[in-house]
Amino acid sequence: MSVRHESTNAIDCSDLVIDRIGHSGPTRAIDGVTFSLAPGGLICVAGPTGSGKSTLVAALAGSTDASVRVVGGSAQVCGVDVRRPGRKHRVLTYRTGFVPQGAGADLPPQLTVNEVIAEPILIREKRVNAKALSIRIATLLDELHLPLGLAAKFPYELSAGMRQRVAIARSFVLEPRVLIADEILANLDLEVRPVVFDAITRRRKEEGMGALLVTNDADFIRELNAETLMLRSGHVVARGVGKDLLWAPNAEADSQP
Repeated sequence: MSVRHESTNAIDCSDLVIDRIGHSGPTRAIDGVTFSLAPGGLICVAGPTGSGKSTLVAALAGSTDASVRVVGGSAQVCGVDVRRPGRKHRVLTYRTGFVPQGAGADLPPQLTVNEVIAEPILIREKRVNAKALSIRIATLLDELHLPLGLAAKFPYELSAGMRQRVAIARSFVLEPRVLIADEILANLDLEVRPVVFDAITRRRKEEGMGALLVTNDADFIRELNAETLMLRSGHVVARGVGKDLLWAPNAEADSQP
């Protein structure tokens, strides 16, 4: 009997296949994707609408969406088998900071900003040092250039850009080993984007946090000097750093972001 060894990478995917389950049956969303993300590493996932980007990151983040189903290949995220996580699903969600598409718009409306950011910790821990938690939340708000007074407000009282930064703060609160984010720059003003860039970069350098980011923002990818995976119809059609993308045979280079 073979023994599966826990990967030391933040993410390991091998020939990963994911279906989307709809009213008309399953549709192949990801077909044979292979890549590794080292601790502290950074990969940007780009591609046109419908290429499978959101499905890929949702599955890797341990999404409980019944329409997303890993049906082939293998994937480990922070050492957890995404295809068959079992009881380790909770471990996966603790080790992964996830910012889904539209995260800012989907914040729990009945919770204050303080409660939204604190929720991942309160779900995990039965006993929490309230003072230490308040300090952690205040530090995150300050890092993301949000007024400390926002902590007592509700999401509907905030601008779209502020809500997006609250969602990012929430993803950071458990000090994740890997950040998985789908359009993390959504609704952010240009002057705020470097703040998010710096927050990600600091965690990568100081804490070894890996980052897998869905974005078609070519300027952002160049600024990060990130490795890029280009998807089309569920396949990786190009990969590389900056303009040095290596395209698969028959892939059209005009799909670049």
